[in-house]
Amino acid sequence: MPPLPECTQRCFQAVLLLALTMLLLAGILHMDVGLLTPLLGGQAVGPPVTNVMFLKTHKTAGSSVLNVLFRFAETHNLSVALPVGSGFHLGYPWLFLARYVEGLGRPGLQQQFNIMCNHLRFNLPEVQKVMPNDTFYFTIIRNPVFQLESSFTYYAAYVPAFRHVKSLDAFLASPWTYYNRSAGLNNAYARNNMWFDLGFDNDAPPDDEAYVRARLADVEQRFQLVLIAEHFDESMVLLRHLLRWQLDDVVAFRLNSRSTRSVTGLTPEGRARAKRWCALDWRLYQHFNRTFWARAHAELGPRRLRSEVARLRARRGELTVRCLQDGAAKNKSQITDPRLRPFQSGQADILGYNLRPGLDNQTQQMCLRLVMPELQYVARLYALQFPDKSPKRIPFLE
Repeated sequence: MPPLPECTQRCFQAVLLLALTMLLLAGILHMDVGLLTPLLGGQAVGPPVTNVMFLKTHKTAGSSVLNVLFRFAETHNLSVALPVGSGFHLGYPWLFLARYVEGLGRPGLQQQFNIMCNHLRFNLPEVQKVMPNDTFYFTIIRNPVFQLESSFTYYAAYVPAFRHVKSLDAFLASPWTYYNRSAGLNNAYARNNMWFDLGFDNDAPPDDEAYVRARLADVEQRFQLVLIAEHFDESMVLLRHLLRWQLDDVVAFRLNSRSTRSVTGLTPEGRARAKRWCALDWRLYQHFNRTFWARAHAELGPRRLRSEVARLRARRGELTVRCLQDGAAKNKSQITDPRLRPFQSGQADILGYNLRPGLDNQTQQMCLRLVMPELQYVARLYALQFPDKSPKRIPFLE
């Protein structure tokens, strides 16, 4: 066969090169972007989001998220909307009002804040007086069966509906014997507490489908993200992605958690009753558990999500070895540093941490912030932001 003319050879080579280029591009376009993460070092693209409002719901791992936000604020010298005076929550259980924030609207003081995350009952118009227009809103929810069990243990002596009943199973067997709508807002801890924290009526009829769908739509419209406590690490990964934060910004130890001996399991019948009793919270949890995974897979893809969760857990493991004495949580009698003793409530045995001895000053300060309980961290930030005011007292440490 005679050789091809030179121009024909060049055309053939060009076509072959074009075909190979198109195949390569097609492969890249269909590649899971998570495979590129190790090459990029997991770095977020663009400036980090610094205006954040976190609705801290009760008994949902919110204290661990609070620590993440407090550390980020302190590291980046951001302002935090802190409770006025000696308080530690923003008016809860009443609907939030802007006047519950220290320094807001006073001449020469802060007019708006970067971070808002202390306990409050959500009231959007008042929150908007405190936070900038570009604020990222998010919250966290938990399976209401476990959330209710935690509330019962933690608030047994505080909530009217829980005071005269021996167990949560007994309460759920006949809840209307103990629960009285007119007994005050503190009874909100005993029924649909997450629904209540969102600013809704926790005694609304759960079979009013139009009402329930409208309130779920309200949450979707206002909150850019709803985290799931049972999938805390996946939640932190997705939050980090959306806020464009660094890995260490979202690493967290479990705070305000209970020892296993103070966790009481419900009977199967009790769990079914809890779902019916907290039917609004159950609908909330079912809905946002579905939307969370849809959002995570759309934003990251399953492979990258698994990879980022593994990185987060590995980094937490490194910090556990570096920071913690014995690498484990301690009960209240074992915690030697008063700054690290968590508040104890009800029948709950709240765990805390001891730092490893012999840490250099820089490492000790980093580790201290990682394990600092909520009340102590609120007092710390308050003293930093308002040095001219009397510091917040923590009576159980005095």
